Amino acid sequence: MAVTDPLGDMLTRIRNGQRARKDSVLTPASKLRARVLDVLQREGYIRGYSQEQMGPVAGIRIELKYFEGQPAIKHVARVSKPGRRVYSGSQELPRVRNGLGITIVSTPRGVLSDAEAREQNVGGEVLAEVF
Repeated sequence: MAVTDPLGDMLTRIRNGQRARKDSVLTPASKLRARVLDVLQREGYIRGYSQEQMGPVAGIRIELKYFEGQPAIKHVARVSKPGRRVYSGSQELPRVRNGLGITIVSTPRGVLSDAEAREQNVGGEVLAEVF
């Protein structure tokens, strides 16, 4: 069955993997997923990721991160969905938990965290929020 929201599928795999206390999860590969994982790794929410084969297709193995037995990601949610896209200017980007979390934004300069987008003064599609 085809996945209508590949990014939402990846975020759900991460959420489910951390609830099950897995060391890593496997998801199909795409450029958007890799760029979102770059942001999560830069911000310290995952240990890393690597390309891997999943049978005939390419996949990504995501190394999950825990701190004192608790998942590093407490909450991850998709904001802009296929049925309702959400866009925001650089000054109107939402703050998650008063700046403790991040918003992942797809901009003309690539996929960035909200702080990076504000710094570069670019807006775009709000993909997800993480804290």
